Amino acid sequence: MAELVGNVLVGQSGGPTAVINASVAGVVAEALNHSCIEEIYGSLNGVLGILQEDLIDLASESQQTIRGLRHTPGAALGTCRYKLKKQQDFERVLEVFKAHNIRYFFYAGGNDSQDTADKISKLAQQQGYELRVIGVPKTIDNDLPVTDHCPGYGSVVKYICTTVRELACDNEAMGQNDLVSILEVMGRNAGWIAAGSALAKRRDHPHDPPHIILLPEVAFSTEKFIEDVKRVLKREKYCMIVVGEGLIDADGNYVSAAETTDAFGHAQLGGAGDFLKGLVEQHMPGTKARVARLGIAQRAAAHGGSKTDSDEAFLAGQAAVRAAIDGETDKMVTLLRGDGDHYTCETGLAPLSDIANGVKKLPREWINEDGVSMNFQFLRYAQPLIQGETPVPYENGLPAFAKLDKVRVDKLLPGYEL
Repeated sequence: MAELVGNVLVGQSGGPTAVINASVAGVVAEALNHSCIEEIYGSLNGVLGILQEDLIDLASESQQTIRGLRHTPGAALGTCRYKLKKQQDFERVLEVFKAHNIRYFFYAGGNDSQDTADKISKLAQQQGYELRVIGVPKTIDNDLPVTDHCPGYGSVVKYICTTVRELACDNEAMGQNDLVSILEVMGRNAGWIAAGSALAKRRDHPHDPPHIILLPEVAFSTEKFIEDVKRVLKREKYCMIVVGEGLIDADGNYVSAAETTDAFGHAQLGGAGDFLKGLVEQHMPGTKARVARLGIAQRAAAHGGSKTDSDEAFLAGQAAVRAAIDGETDKMVTLLRGDGDHYTCETGLAPLSDIANGVKKLPREWINEDGVSMNFQFLRYAQPLIQGETPVPYENGLPAFAKLDKVRVDKLLPGYEL
C-alpha cells in the first residue's frame, strides 16, 4: 500500500482512567518513529476540540512530559461526553481534518467513542478523503466487546481490592457481629468492577471480605439479600458488601438511578449503596450500616495503579499507529490473551462496527451459584491484570504528575456554533 503522508490527531473521550494517558504516550512515541507522519496533534476535549478547532502540538512537548503521561491519571488532553448529533457536526470534523491535513486519527475511548470514530471514518470514505481511523480501547467498566480486557480495568480493580483490605482492617476493629459495611463501585450495566473485588480475598481464606458481591448480571432480591447478610453476621464480626452502581431488580430496573441522562441517553447512576443501607436498617434493627462511595476516585487512583495495565495501555497506543501506517482503518486495537499457563498479552484489531455501542457482560458461569461470589474462572482471568506497581515519582511527599504545555495550533477556519 502506498505511503500516506500527513498529520496525526489523537483525542480522548468519556470517563478518564488511571492509564488513558499512557495510550496517548504510546501514540506519540510511535508516531515519532515514522517519517510519513509530519505533525502530531492532540484534540482538546475530544470531538468538542475538533469542532472548535482546539488543537495542540504534541510533538513540541518534552520527552520527559510524554514519558510522565504513563503514570498520570485523568485525561491530559481533556475529554467530553458530547455526541455528534447532526450531519453538520460530522461535516465540520472533516473540514478541520482537511484544513490541518489530518490523515491519521486515533480516538481513545469506550463504546460510544468507537461509534463516533466509526461514523467519522465512513463519512471520510464517502467524500473520498483518505483518512485512517483507529480506535484505542479505554474503559474501567471492561465492557467493550471482542477485546479480552480493556486498559483501565486492571488499575481500578487493584485500587478497589486495596480499599477492601483497608476497610476490612477498620471493620474488624469496630464490628461486634452488628456492622454492615457497603462499598459502592462503578460499572453501569456490567459487573466487571464489582466482581474484581473478589481478588481481595486471600487464597484459602473463603471467609475473607468481600462477603457479598452484588452484580448487575444477577437480579436483586431483598429477601435473599437480608438472608445473606444475616448468615454472614452469624459467623463474622462484620459483613462487607461490594455493590455495582448498575444493580437491577427482577424487572430489570435500576434499584437506584436519577431521572436525568447523559448526552448518549445513559441513566445517571449512583445510590445503590444507600439503597442497601436502608434495607439493612429497615429489616435488621440494631445493626449498623455504613456506606463508602469511591466515585471518580477509583478511576483516578494512579498511585494504586497496575503496571500491567499501564504497560498494555501504552502498547495499545503504539499498536494503533503501527496499524494505521500499515494501511488499516475502521478498526479498534484489541488485547489478546495468550493460551499458555504464564500470562501474556499481544494486540489485535477488530472492526469499529463490532465494538460500537456493544456491551460485554460478565459471563454468568464465572459467578458462583450463590449469586454473590466469584469462582476460579474469574479469578484466573482477572488476577494477571493487577500485577505490578506503577512507578509514580514523588515530590515533597506527594505524587508528581505530568502536565502538558498545550502549545496551540493556529486556527485556519471560521468559528463553529455548537
